[in-house]
Amino acid sequence: MSEKRERYLVTSALPYANGPLHVGQIVGAYLPADVFVRYLRARGEDVVYVCGTDEHGVPITLTAEREGKDPQEVVDYWWTHMEKTFERFCISFDNFSRTSTPLHAKNTQLFYRKLKEGGYISEAESKQMYSPTEGRFLPDRYVEGTCPVCGYKEARGDQCDNCGSWYEAYELIEPHSKITGGPAEVRETMHLYLDLPKFSDRLKEYVGGQEHWRGQVKNFILGIIENGLEKRPITRDIKWGVPIPEPGFEDKRFYVWFDACIGYVSSTMEWAENVGEPDRWREYWQEPGTRLIHFIGKDNTVFHALVWPALLMGAGEDGEEPYELPYDVPANEFMNLEVVVDGERRAMQMSTSRNLAVWLHEALDRFPADPLRFYLASNLPETGDVVFSWREFQSRVNSDLIGNLGNYINRTLSFAEKYFGGELPRPGELPEDAREVFEDFKALEARFDSKMLAPRPREALGELLAMGRRANQFFDAAAPWKSRKDDPERARATLYVCSVLLGSIAYHAAPYVPEAVERLREFFDGPIGRVSDVELPESYRVSGSKPLFQRIEDDEIGAAEKQLSDALKGDAS
Repeated sequence: MSEKRERYLVTSALPYANGPLHVGQIVGAYLPADVFVRYLRARGEDVVYVCGTDEHGVPITLTAEREGKDPQEVVDYWWTHMEKTFERFCISFDNFSRTSTPLHAKNTQLFYRKLKEGGYISEAESKQMYSPTEGRFLPDRYVEGTCPVCGYKEARGDQCDNCGSWYEAYELIEPHSKITGGPAEVRETMHLYLDLPKFSDRLKEYVGGQEHWRGQVKNFILGIIENGLEKRPITRDIKWGVPIPEPGFEDKRFYVWFDACIGYVSSTMEWAENVGEPDRWREYWQEPGTRLIHFIGKDNTVFHALVWPALLMGAGEDGEEPYELPYDVPANEFMNLEVVVDGERRAMQMSTSRNLAVWLHEALDRFPADPLRFYLASNLPETGDVVFSWREFQSRVNSDLIGNLGNYINRTLSFAEKYFGGELPRPGELPEDAREVFEDFKALEARFDSKMLAPRPREALGELLAMGRRANQFFDAAAPWKSRKDDPERARATLYVCSVLLGSIAYHAAPYVPEAVERLREFFDGPIGRVSDVELPESYRVSGSKPLFQRIEDDEIGAAEKQLSDALKGDAS
């Protein structure tokens, strides 16, 4: 336990409520945040974890038009689907909200008014893409073309998914309507703008001072600031979204990037209402000392590490509603996909439009949450792009989760139950080798803490696996299967020490495989905590122990790989 409770507000990027979740999204913003939050809770820190669906993006209206539905029908369905999927995957939000609530509309309009009062909002004629065949202005995501920066041919009208560049839709090369495929041309329309250049100096000082940020995040944002910021439109010609409280803008709505991050504030307010302390949200947003941490994929870096801090600065400038700025923005890289094509394994980009993805709800139909969480946590794209491989999933689960951690837990508990009736009293004096392994564990625990707080949960998982290897090494060297015959008390003392190590392994594994550790508590009676903190109990008790994990078989992996191959063949046909 930490001596002084730190106060954290942790968020995961708001997913668009227009389709199912895939593993690439999960490793970017949700699993690393959940592992981190579970770790903080176990330490006794003051932490609130919020999220919610982003329901005002143009992708919503695209889906609604394609399916012949009202946008509200679309977001209602996908909010429910996502909530259930997150729950099945053991993502432990304190609140999972949505941006279509009246509360969120009120907050967005409040931010707008504060920014306008501060002199950060202006009106201007804007070049927007217009479809002559459809007779309407096209919001950015209705426009596709070739990226003017990297040449990617399927770039969106506001941002390139390939290189992350942010630009205006009219800067695309050969722009066309995503709906009809017809040409899009530039026309003038009136819009509201956020004056980002007015925040340049403050943003440069703020970002430059974040020594704990990941280097690629900090350098990327500083580079954008150095190249010069531009005013950014905050309204769009669309009728689905938060209304704009200005005369003459009745047929426009706030641009989705403007209201999305405000959803974190709205979700925290909703949480405070739900716990019966409606003003408590202010502790996490307005009291100095809060560590506000946004887990995102790298394609959201500009919004969370540049634009969002500017909005918070401007909205809190009058002192009436001050806001804490993000403490950290851990932006993860991308996850690609290994697909078997004509007997060969190839890494390919996930494509939701082509159904070439590992959808989380389908993966959970095949496998329990814990092994999926374990593999994905071992493969988080913390420092570079990674590849999801069903074959590697099988290998890591069977060798690391089961062969290392599961094997140690199972052999310790089954040995104690079989030969000592599950009763392991504290020995009068710990053997010398116990003191050595305890010291080794304390060092491993300290490294785990350091990496988790970074936050780098994938690297922390490496320290957990090192604990498992060290514990197995201790068990093998002490050889209780030999000593139980000629010195049973020594064997019992060995198993007591093994139980102390087991409690530490379970404590550090719980953020990754929470369901397994809950099951462990059903047949393991003893403290689950760090060797550094645990007061050695009078005894450990074991009753009815059984393996916590099941091996992943070849036929299961074959079926999962075939599903991906079939999706690729279907797309090619």
